[in-house]
Amino acid sequence: MKLRSVSRLLYAHLVDMGGMPVRQPLPAAGVEQVDPFLLLHHANLKAPAHIEPRYAGIGPHPHRGFSPVTFIFKGGVHHRDSRGNNSVIYEGGAQWMNAGRGIIHSERPPADIHERGGVQELIQLWINTPARHKMDQPMYFPVPAENVPEIKSPDNRVTIRLFAGDLMNKKGPVPVQTGIIAATLLLQPSGRLTIPLPETHNVLLYLLDGEVNIETYGKTEGLNLVVFENDGQGIAIEAHKPTRALLLGGEPLNEEVVSYGPFVMNNQTQILEAMRDYQMGKMGVLIEEELK
Repeated sequence: MKLRSVSRLLYAHLVDMGGMPVRQPLPAAGVEQVDPFLLLHHANLKAPAHIEPRYAGIGPHPHRGFSPVTFIFKGGVHHRDSRGNNSVIYEGGAQWMNAGRGIIHSERPPADIHERGGVQELIQLWINTPARHKMDQPMYFPVPAENVPEIKSPDNRVTIRLFAGDLMNKKGPVPVQTGIIAATLLLQPSGRLTIPLPETHNVLLYLLDGEVNIETYGKTEGLNLVVFENDGQGIAIEAHKPTRALLLGGEPLNEEVVSYGPFVMNNQTQILEAMRDYQMGKMGVLIEEELK
């Protein structure tokens, strides 16, 4: 198997998102997207002790035209939306939503966050939706940890947990509209694995922490997003330290992207239509009943 070389590393700089510190390797200077992946935020937050969990986190807000996905590494997330979905997912799971034509949702800590240590460590990923599906009906997929299939390396020191797509004879539980692979990796020191990936996919590896050796590149430390070239059939990594990572593969859409805040469409007219539809209530209403 020819291994992919590394195109670049994107460091996850700290940015302020409405008073919330998050690390953002994508987008970065000179890199608007790695098609179809638009944004990656890594948050490691202490739930505020002086605010009830139901009032903390991110309140109701709209989306259209892409999939906002949250991978939960510590704590949990309580998702509610304008389609009536209401679900809490804890560590090891994910909240996966295809916003489609428009949906309003909130993402708050679960009621028992302080009993669970009071920390939320999350990755939020924005995956672009093909133009032909941007106005589909919204869909929501809660993925608890126990529903995620695992792949073990031959040395039993690398665990892959597959959320979406096909990888190494396993299939993730989330149905996807295009070619997408999304998996988390847990590597113990000296754990090594070669991972075959479709040649047509753009491939990313985000290291939450730790340190690995990428066979075609060398030592790579945590808080870096590795962008691979499309010049091989897979990647090979070996851990020097305990390491957590997010592996992504995606068939590029090769479509125009125009975004404005929570809307990602193909032209400016569609953005204006999204703003109008939201203001007219066409994306529904989310009233968090217990907050009254």
